[in-house]
Amino acid sequence: MSTFVDLLRQHHQALDAEYSRELSPDMRRAMYAMMMCKTPQQRQSLWACEHCQHHDRSPLSCGHRHCPQCQQNTTSQWLARQQAKLLPVEYFMVTFTLPFELRALVRRRPKAMFKLMFSVTSSILKDFASRQELGDIGFTSVLHTHSRRRALHPHLHIIVPNGGYDPARKQWRKGKKGYLFNEFALANVWRARVFEAIKKHPELSVDNIKMMPKKWVVDCKNVGQGLPALKYLSRYLYRGVLPDKDIIHYDQRTVTFRYTDSATNKTTHRTLPTLKFLMLILQHVLPKGLQRVRDYGLLSSGAKKLRLIIQLLLLPVSDWLNTTKETTSLRASKICPCCQHKMHCTGVTRIP
Repeated sequence: MSTFVDLLRQHHQALDAEYSRELSPDMRRAMYAMMMCKTPQQRQSLWACEHCQHHDRSPLSCGHRHCPQCQQNTTSQWLARQQAKLLPVEYFMVTFTLPFELRALVRRRPKAMFKLMFSVTSSILKDFASRQELGDIGFTSVLHTHSRRRALHPHLHIIVPNGGYDPARKQWRKGKKGYLFNEFALANVWRARVFEAIKKHPELSVDNIKMMPKKWVVDCKNVGQGLPALKYLSRYLYRGVLPDKDIIHYDQRTVTFRYTDSATNKTTHRTLPTLKFLMLILQHVLPKGLQRVRDYGLLSSGAKKLRLIIQLLLLPVSDWLNTTKETTSLRASKICPCCQHKMHCTGVTRIP
């Protein structure tokens, strides 16, 4: 049982009464799904043991992407797919952070702002690659919405191979060793294009922003062969905003959780009233239909043949043929409590 889901079940009525205006339809859908997750009100899976003829029923999980009780297998499957796409080149992680002053726009129009962030950052990276004559590049963008204190902090982590494919010469163009793009130049273009995109968007406006952001931050970090960065990102993709192990105390009035302070790199605690804590986590529920992860260019799903060509071009410096594994979907399994043999799922009941 998830601690957050348990708290939500206990306090959802008080939460609705206190924050009825702040709770969006997406938040309410997530709340309902999480509260119904693995309960008798959900559909049930039917199991049978061929060895001892034992039968059993298990409530199904809700499958919601923000539910901390679900998506355990999704992370490993995503990581396996991304690992199969890795090229034997140097990788960088570019992080575009939305300034504090513009986060009010995210609260009012989250779907529009998140889509804007994806489109603007992808155009920036493609243009910078074109200026350096790298050819066709590829990258994977992952949206994060929270800081370590779990405050609203929208930013994009983008994994980029250092190089590109020249379709005219059918060659791989290697980037400069230890260098991808200039961070300050990226930040300046990031600022200009965000304002330009907001100005053109029919749902967005900066007229109500009292102070215009002065500091725009873009970080460009070398992450070696890319796999450590993918493992880092995978831990935050398909799980709740706050793991249960980090909730160290809770009662009817307050919740205390721990986090690593970014300035001191030391573990510290934060205590909040229970309802405020629940809203702190629920504010990170993404709008329905918005993709948290997007692959572009050489790393997109439609570029599988092109990636194979590039891997063949880079074969002399790689042993990818020996290490690449096919990704398979994991089937649900259960052990019989009577004879300890594997049970088989025979069906799913309808909703009562």
